Amino acid sequence: MAEIGIGLVGGGYMGKAHAVALSAVAAVFDTPLRPRLEVIAATTEASAARYATTYGFARATADWRDLVADPKVGAVVIASPQETHREIALAAFAAGKPVFCEKPLGASLEDAQAMTLAAEASGQANMIGFNYVRTPATQFVRQLLADRVIGQVTWFRGEHTEDFLADPQAPATWRTRGRANGCMGDLAPHPINCMLALMGPVAQLSARIETVHGQRPGGAVTNDDHGQLMLRFVSGAMGHLYVSRVATGRKMGYAYEIHGTKGSIRFDQEDQNALHLYRAEGPEATRGFTRILTGPAHPDFGAFCQGPGHGTGYQDQIIIEARDFLQAIHSGQPVWPTFRDGLAVSQIIETAFQASDSGQWHPVPQGATP
Repeated sequence: MAEIGIGLVGGGYMGKAHAVALSAVAAVFDTPLRPRLEVIAATTEASAARYATTYGFARATADWRDLVADPKVGAVVIASPQETHREIALAAFAAGKPVFCEKPLGASLEDAQAMTLAAEASGQANMIGFNYVRTPATQFVRQLLADRVIGQVTWFRGEHTEDFLADPQAPATWRTRGRANGCMGDLAPHPINCMLALMGPVAQLSARIETVHGQRPGGAVTNDDHGQLMLRFVSGAMGHLYVSRVATGRKMGYAYEIHGTKGSIRFDQEDQNALHLYRAEGPEATRGFTRILTGPAHPDFGAFCQGPGHGTGYQDQIIIEARDFLQAIHSGQPVWPTFRDGLAVSQIIETAFQASDSGQWHPVPQGATP
């Protein structure tokens, strides 16, 4: 089996998830390319050494530049704060190394454009981390839509709602400072990526983006708490998207509802192993939504468990991402979502801010060159 040395930048929340996924992916999917945990970088030598011991990396460093330059590192995984993504990715591509980058692609549209340009100029495998769209249920929904099981899609409603800042007395932190760390920068990329995967490109949008709690213990809030978008897709379908970090009671409200001429689909990430399908067929008296529990008949489920309804979890989504990244490197062919797909998400976020500021509908640039 061929091996590739992995350098991981960041050992925190997402760094741990990627380290665990990289340790497990070859066993779960029997990948022809096997990852080897080579170097991990963190902000201090002490934290990097601790992560290396805990996660099983061969070496540790407090300087990501050493990681990128290390000859034993064949690919780089970026799980550090978004304002660091651009510099690390550009250095890795310049060194001729594939890059997997956590969402969002960068801290701004300009970052996303520069990173996409560098990725495509390098010819290296590149992927962005949108893990929720990889659940077996949502992968199956993509198949249902492609097969037109619910007919012509006429409407989409999506959301990503959480309540980690719903309490107005929650103290100000780094999350409440700077546009890139607001709800649109932090939560919105996930449902926007999902929306594009299920519905295709957006032609135009209108938006309202607001701060609900402008003052918190410890200081002023300088970014947004929630936002809503009205959408017209290139397909002609209408849509609506709502994102919030102040949605009291919601913990992982990554959810969507899709209406078509022959049926409807509902999904909620808080119940990620089930989806609800309505087919407009048969007697009206017996019609209704069918709850479908995911199992080995659905995409990627069987690699984790042979029992229908037993369920997959958050970490399994990251393992699927690791499989896809290794496949892109091994095959030399792009695997969705690439940096260009991440750029499309950044473009919608930027357009939403423009629309919110102007109070008008704005066209969304299609296939813009970085």
